[in-house]
Amino acid sequence: MRRLKVGRGLIELVSGDITLQSTDAIVNAANRTLRGGGGVDGAIHRAGGPDILEECTRKYPNGIDTGQAVVTGGGNLPARFVIHAVGPVWRGGKKGEAERLAVAYRESLERAKETQIRHIAFPSISTGAYGYPLNPASRIALKTCADTLVNDSGTVTMIRFVLFNEETVAAYEEAMEELSTELSRK
Repeated sequence: MRRLKVGRGLIELVSGDITLQSTDAIVNAANRTLRGGGGVDGAIHRAGGPDILEECTRKYPNGIDTGQAVVTGGGNLPARFVIHAVGPVWRGGKKGEAERLAVAYRESLERAKETQIRHIAFPSISTGAYGYPLNPASRIALKTCADTLVNDSGTVTMIRFVLFNEETVAAYEEAMEELSTELSRK
């Protein structure tokens, strides 16, 4: 596990299964329909049980747009809440993907703040089926979360990235090292 103190908070990198996290909330790398799917999305819906899908269907019958994030209960998960965030599909990097990815992280953290969530676990949004390259995605994720910790009043105090494989861990470790260097210069 790697940790970085940022502002009044902490960013952690761990390898593992996001559905097993006992943080206040976990973030689902959702699709626009919020009906489950593959990867992280499917795993969260399977582990959380039918209550999550029922709440998504009832509250958000038309789904949500890319960059948006919404909160549901955690169903059978150890986390009390799931924040469903829709990241962008990679289309070569010239279609606003970077900004939309940053917005998905910011919106997730805004929903956390509104729900009084202090500890949150993120997957690597958009880097699976949506094809976003790991190196730029990890830098955007960590920088966006660090900016929130520096500028926030202290609602969210711990952001954990739960990373699925060694390649993803390596990309996030490299991005964390760069972020640590950047923060030490300020």
